[in-house]
Amino acid sequence: MNRLTRHPLLADLLLVGVLLVLGVASTHGTDRLISAALILPLIWRRRAPFAVFTVIAVVAFGQWLAGVDLFADVALLVAVYTVAAQEPRGRVIAACTMLELGVVLAVARWAEPSLLPSFVLLTGMATAAVVIGLNVRTRRAHLATLEDRAEQLERERDQQGRLAAAAERARIAREMHDIVAHNLSVMIALADGAGYMSERDPERAASAMDQVSKTGRHALGEMRRLLGVLREDDSTALAPQPGLADLEPLLQQVRAAGLQASLETSGAPIALGAGAELTVYRLVQEALTNTLKHVGADAHATVRLHYDATGVEVEVTDDGPGRPRVAAGGQGLSGMRERAAVYGGELEAGPAPDGGWRVRTRLGSAA
Repeated sequence: MNRLTRHPLLADLLLVGVLLVLGVASTHGTDRLISAALILPLIWRRRAPFAVFTVIAVVAFGQWLAGVDLFADVALLVAVYTVAAQEPRGRVIAACTMLELGVVLAVARWAEPSLLPSFVLLTGMATAAVVIGLNVRTRRAHLATLEDRAEQLERERDQQGRLAAAAERARIAREMHDIVAHNLSVMIALADGAGYMSERDPERAASAMDQVSKTGRHALGEMRRLLGVLREDDSTALAPQPGLADLEPLLQQVRAAGLQASLETSGAPIALGAGAELTVYRLVQEALTNTLKHVGADAHATVRLHYDATGVEVEVTDDGPGRPRVAAGGQGLSGMRERAAVYGGELEAGPAPDGGWRVRTRLGSAA
């Protein structure tokens, strides 16, 4: 059955073969030729349904003129079924009209003793063939609609997958940038200080190099955690992300590199959510990293967090020159803007009114 469905011509040839056996084998001479003329056009019924029906109807009319009653007239039912299943409504109506006219002529000629029962029977058979054809048409249209809808949903799913993948790549790029840029900046500042103090104060130089080692290990741990998330490694995926509680250790890290950094908090702290806390941490981290890179370790930076009922305002200022701080190919500021935008914030980065450089944004609360 599946093979016949996949090869409709084979199905039509089989149908015609069966009808020829039933309709031609029991006839002789001219009747056999008429039966063959009625049945053989069905081979092309799928390609030209209305034309095939018209040819069969003309042959049937010639049969009526010859006064021959044949089993092969069943080809009219198959043909009108195909018209109902495939052709437009106007052709379906025309085919039904021609078939009903043929029913009337057949009943008038061959069913004179029982006109009404014969008319009802033949009309019912013709109506059944048309109704089955229309039902098949409706089912096909419904299946086509379902297939189109499924294809559309599949395309939308693929598109959503690509968008999610792009968003995830951007998030990972921001995380990689923040981890690598900050820790490398701290390590460079420490290494420079250790080199400068190696002869004057070997003990402080050794302490600086020890801090370089700790910073490198910390960076390696963060990188492993991030890569573990990418590998879906449960042991690393469950590791907590940095938040507001980690700001003080962050400041201690940059202080070890020589940057004078302080944290000022005002207002009653509120719940921000893990994602928003990570965003605050990364914004502060990137701002301090930029201070280290563009101003140097001798600068002073202040981190201010101001809480209110609807969120928190984050501000990082330093006393360096107020010139633009975007390195060639740098992604720091754009990454900070993307992070802030996720929580409805707009990042301001530029010269502070009282001199120096300021980075400021506002993030909404978890509620």
